[in-house]
Amino acid sequence: MKTVKISLNSIDKVKSFVNEITKFDYDFDLVSGRYVIDAKSIMGIFSLDLSKAIDLNIHAADGALDEILTVLKPYLVD
Repeated sequence: MKTVKISLNSIDKVKSFVNEITKFDYDFDLVSGRYVIDAKSIMGIFSLDLSKAIDLNIHAADGALDEILTVLKPYLVD
């Protein structure tokens, strides 16, 4: 598992983020405080506080991480 910080501060970003990660056959969780939701759920994402960075847990094989992180580059927080 790898954890990265992402920013989903607009409706368009949320829609494009979900469209991108649903292409992968791995589990993704968003963690905000004590809440953990499925990152492929648009309704779940909108239940979070999107004004600040959110932790994304990527449950993928090590070989797939490079491809996933490349796709997620526009959402990553440095």
